Amino acid sequence: MNRTAKTLLVIALVGVVGMAFRVSWNALRDVARTVGADGTASLLYPFVVDGLMALALVATLVLTGRDRTFALRVLAGYTLASLVLNYVHGLVPALHGGGHRMMLADWAPANWALVLLATSLPVGSIFFGSDLVAKVLHHRPANQDETPVMLTNQSVSDLRESAPALLSVVPDLPVIESARQQPAPAPTDTAPVKAVAAAVPAPRRATGRVPQSARTPRPTRTPSELLAEAQTAAAGWPDAKVTAEAIRKAVHTSAANARALRDAIKAERRAERPDSDDGREATGDGS
Repeated sequence: MNRTAKTLLVIALVGVVGMAFRVSWNALRDVARTVGADGTASLLYPFVVDGLMALALVATLVLTGRDRTFALRVLAGYTLASLVLNYVHGLVPALHGGGHRMMLADWAPANWALVLLATSLPVGSIFFGSDLVAKVLHHRPANQDETPVMLTNQSVSDLRESAPALLSVVPDLPVIESARQQPAPAPTDTAPVKAVAAAVPAPRRATGRVPQSARTPRPTRTPSELLAEAQTAAAGWPDAKVTAEAIRKAVHTSAANARALRDAIKAERRAERPDSDDGREATGDGS
């Protein structure tokens, strides 16, 4: 529906409501005169009843929850009261024109109840109308209940202190080792540094295994390169120090490669020694 059609619909609705109010206004004015209201009070009486109905209807469109239920009850109660008074006005032809006191019903209890209803509506309008207006003025939409977190006015130290609490919400966030080791840029003396929301938070220690994609690739060494590195590292070592653990720590390789390198180095050393040295070594081993 376009804007013009909506405007015409609202105008038509206002016209229908206005004509309906005029019809109800006539009946409520006569009832007010019958229960003792003067000329001015009887003219204002319809606004007290039907006017609060309109106010309660607007309140139901704004309020939510229990407040909306209360507004609906006020709307239903005053609608029923207006209907009863209009019905009584139609049943008693003597009310038409008003101007003098008379009974609203032949049965005394019914007349008392109708008079009580007619005279209590203005008081109820004051009470319920004030309550509805207060509820509408103090009503806050649901999207304004939550206060957004503002980080633009926080200092860098505050952001670093709050970073672990923020990062704990995302437990599986991958941590790149190279990014953790980059130092923060030092501020210059020419212009003051102002912390903003995009400030890099303090690094968080990894709680799990670093994904393979985040690791720094290490070049693969060939067996000959490993042997050359091991020979260089163990050049000045005695035979007792040439162990798999020492070689593994020296060339940073696996335990299996370290054992193979150890055997290869010892085999080369035995091959380079004279036969006499081999004989003495064999004798020493035998003893």
